Amino acid sequence: WVALRVNHDEYLHHYIYIMMKVTVYCASSSMIDEVYFEATRALAKQLVGMGAQVVFGGGANGLMGCLADAVLEEGGHIKGIIPEFMKEVEWGHPKVDDMEVVDTMAQRKHKLLEGADLLIALPGGTGTFEELLEALTLKRLGRFLSPIIIMNINGYYDALKTLLDKAIEEKFMAPQHGDMYRFLDKPEAVTEMLETFPTWSEDVLSFATLTKPKS
Repeated sequence: WVALRVNHDEYLHHYIYIMMKVTVYCASSSMIDEVYFEATRALAKQLVGMGAQVVFGGGANGLMGCLADAVLEEGGHIKGIIPEFMKEVEWGHPKVDDMEVVDTMAQRKHKLLEGADLLIALPGGTGTFEELLEALTLKRLGRFLSPIIIMNINGYYDALKTLLDKAIEEKFMAPQHGDMYRFLDKPEAVTEMLETFPTWSEDVLSFATLTKPKS
């Protein structure tokens, strides 16, 4: 992500975010609690306020549709990436003009991550889980370096946090891998989190695989 710190006077500082590409993973279900829709609208407001280009899975339903509607209502730019078979059954969001159609789900996942300055996972189902865990795996291998924020709205990802902590505790992951991601309870904290997010580089390959020291 890109930020410029601007000094207006000796006391006041603020950050200007320059066209970050922010990929958001989220649910397609419309049957979920209203608290998740409220959080999605709040996140959209934050991202538009940062001047971000939002990229999502292109759907019209659930949190995907809510995200797109909210970004557009706030005057922001959103890009959808959707497989052809989903477009054929009219799952694509009709108000998103910037819609890229791909052949497969694998291509969609690649395009969603390509060039992303920030990845945010809102609550979702198996598709969101798969996308998020693949991104974490790629980051562990130094193939994806940007911040990953997991929006733990209403405690939705508590079990995932426990699982990741357990993986580190049991040495399936190194302690450093805990710096790949951050859990947030409120969308309003995204900008503050970014200012202190740990950096990541391709050098992480040196501890990507844990081995016992030679005796």
